[in-house]
Amino acid sequence: MYNTLIASYMNERASFPKYRWVILAIFMFISVVIQIQWLTHAAVARPAEMFYSGQFNPEGFFNIDFLAISYMLVFIIMSFPASYIINKYGIKKSLIFGAILAGFFSMTKAIFASDFNWIVVSQIGLAIAQPFILNSVTAVTVRWFPLKDRAMAAGLSSLAQYIGIVIAMLVTPMLIVSDPSLDGYGSGFEKMLWIYGITSLLASLLLIIFMKESPAGADSKELERYSFFKGLKHIFSQRDMIVLTLMFLIGLGVFNAVSSMTDSIAELAGVKDSDGLIGGLMLIGGIIGAVVIPALSDRFRKRKLFLVICLAGMIPGVAGLAFAHLISSETETIYTINQISSFILGFFVMSAGPIGFQYAAEVSHPAPETVSMGVLLWVGQISGMAFVALMSMKSNQYIGEMMAVFAGLAVLAFVMSLVLKESPMVKKV
Repeated sequence: MYNTLIASYMNERASFPKYRWVILAIFMFISVVIQIQWLTHAAVARPAEMFYSGQFNPEGFFNIDFLAISYMLVFIIMSFPASYIINKYGIKKSLIFGAILAGFFSMTKAIFASDFNWIVVSQIGLAIAQPFILNSVTAVTVRWFPLKDRAMAAGLSSLAQYIGIVIAMLVTPMLIVSDPSLDGYGSGFEKMLWIYGITSLLASLLLIIFMKESPAGADSKELERYSFFKGLKHIFSQRDMIVLTLMFLIGLGVFNAVSSMTDSIAELAGVKDSDGLIGGLMLIGGIIGAVVIPALSDRFRKRKLFLVICLAGMIPGVAGLAFAHLISSETETIYTINQISSFILGFFVMSAGPIGFQYAAEVSHPAPETVSMGVLLWVGQISGMAFVALMSMKSNQYIGEMMAVFAGLAVLAFVMSLVLKESPMVKKV
């Protein structure tokens, strides 16, 4: 099954047009803005509570933390329908649909910036758009990039997501008054949401104008895949896909939880203002890792080896966040350890994502790439939402305990990575 596919790609680079870089660029742009919109309030949760004071119950479900959780909750509901639609109608129509939702609800979020109910509605609309974009990563790389460059292309797509999160974590606190010692604490949300809204609208328009389904003259037989349901059944018949799914249940779940609760983690460390550095450094590490590690995976034709390395690197990153208070009692030292640990966690875990997505596409072939990726993202959203819910119970009382649990889960994920087999595609190239 794999021999014909691999043979057709041995001299494939010349058959892929330069327009693939335009496709990748616009796809990266829309990925950036959809991730910015996910975490616009996460890094500034405390000043946001001040800005929207009286519009919601801080102890209720629809609070500031819900804005981040909503992406995970909606993804659980919409991931498989989105994958089905992408598989049935193609990446162009599906991505345009996601872009329309992203552009519209980014603007409603800006127009009604001071109304928390509208913020919730807009966030849910953006959350519906997300799986149409994220679930298309490997489908885009398969159609537009040769096999030897696909982990790199998936890494750049993931890099775009991480850039969006970095902007949300580091730039957002600069656009509002996030220091409680300053006058006007909690102001500036209107300006911030307008900047992000207009940027999101631009990204949406560019994708609508320039997106194409596949290169002209592409061999339709090479792009043939199982139907959605047959592909889903095939995926869960593969031992390595089951193991990989459990790994993503842990790794992506921890990442989603830490990303959503960075301000609360900083507060636990004794940091008074919402500077976003824990989340920002995690994402900077992820950006570097997403460029370096997937490219090395392509270069050495190894998927399992680099997944093992990434899961091993996850352990000290999570452990540093969980147990920094055991090393020192000084707030400054604890916070420094947290920052270093978050960088390590980001570098390894976030570079594991694109390699894992590409590994899943190769192991589960000829299942649709949108389905294999949708499964991995789906389980990560479920665990991430559950982790955030547990961390935020009783005014974030259990954050410390949950971080210790994450450290144990990181060790388990590493052990699971050792039993994976190498991708049958890269072994034969």
